[in-house]
Amino acid sequence: MNEKLSALVEGGYGEANDLNCAETILWGANQVYDLGLEPRVLRLASGFGGGMGIEATCGALTGALMVLGLVFTRERGHQSPRVKELCVEFLESYRCEMGSIDCRPLKDAHRTEELKCRPVVHKAALLLDRLIARELRGGEPPGLHPPRDRRTDSQGQPRA
Repeated sequence: MNEKLSALVEGGYGEANDLNCAETILWGANQVYDLGLEPRVLRLASGFGGGMGIEATCGALTGALMVLGLVFTRERGHQSPRVKELCVEFLESYRCEMGSIDCRPLKDAHRTEELKCRPVVHKAALLLDRLIARELRGGEPPGLHPPRDRRTDSQGQPRA
């Protein structure tokens, strides 16, 4: 599991299907961590791209928090206090390395015409990979499921 999501994102995952930053993280994580999410679940992340459309909290980060919630929550957040700690750790690590967790300053500092927001999304994927790998050393977390039919193509992209 070491840095599989970050490698996927670094290779341009999601760009061919025009996935936004949150969708890229959620769907890519579904593929590499075998989360068992159905393709329609990808739509849950659609409103989080572009900092929820108002350049607030980066969509790659909100997508990562969705993944942490799914992987480390037993049934409800109040039953799984560790997930909140992991989310805080993830966000603080990202802020420390990238200078912000908000879309506008991240775009100003890191977005290019050629790569778009790929460096921003890649850093989120890398930190998520590392955090999940560290936490999984103690065994499988409560939210990790065997894979289900995700109706993806051979590259793991959602089918139209």
